[in-house]
Amino acid sequence: MISRRQMLQASAATVLLPTLAVAQGAPAAGFTLPKLPYAYDALEPHIDAETMLIHHDKHHQAYVTNLNDLLTKNAPAMLGKPIEEVLTNLNAIPETARAGVRNNGGGHWNHTFFWNIMTKSPAPAPKGDLLKAIDDSFGSLDKFKVAFNEAATKRFGSGWAWLVPGKEKPLAIVSSPNQDNPVMDGGPAPILGVDVWEHAYYLKYRNLRPKYLEAFQNVINWDAVAEHYSKAKKA
Repeated sequence: MISRRQMLQASAATVLLPTLAVAQGAPAAGFTLPKLPYAYDALEPHIDAETMLIHHDKHHQAYVTNLNDLLTKNAPAMLGKPIEEVLTNLNAIPETARAGVRNNGGGHWNHTFFWNIMTKSPAPAPKGDLLKAIDDSFGSLDKFKVAFNEAATKRFGSGWAWLVPGKEKPLAIVSSPNQDNPVMDGGPAPILGVDVWEHAYYLKYRNLRPKYLEAFQNVINWDAVAEHYSKAKKA
């Protein structure tokens, strides 16, 4: 008899659509749902398999479906553009569809980014230039975690907290409402982000957002964050 773990792993391997990197554009037919870079249960016990399945297959898929529908009906030329170009040119979208494209396009970018900055526990620790930037910006890794979790906890309602290249210091923490992100306003691309919409944690953590944020710290893929930081320094 197949176990729940085997079922979830099989589903992850066979059901999901081809990978779409954050920086890639959409094919002519539209944007596609990226495949998770790990099995649904890979982040347990910190983030449960059921949450990952619903979050990815239902919520993220809905953003992709809605985005394609909105662009097909209102701005078909945008279907072949990179998602970043769509999000930084929202004024080119008819006003009646602009908010929908912002919300669903942001949801697609944010979640594609989010899946790829997590990994199964024990996750690699930050090191090298990234660790120095964290120390120079926040005093220590532990102080960064406190500041990051505080920003994410205080984000009222739904939204995201981000770690971005800073102006006065190497790194800074910001947050955004709904599915907004720093890229939309011409800001620097994040190197780390966390989803604080309730659908990201409510099945396991109920209303205890701080508990979810503590758990998230255990699955951050610091190697991926370091890669984003390295690219940001060269930009």
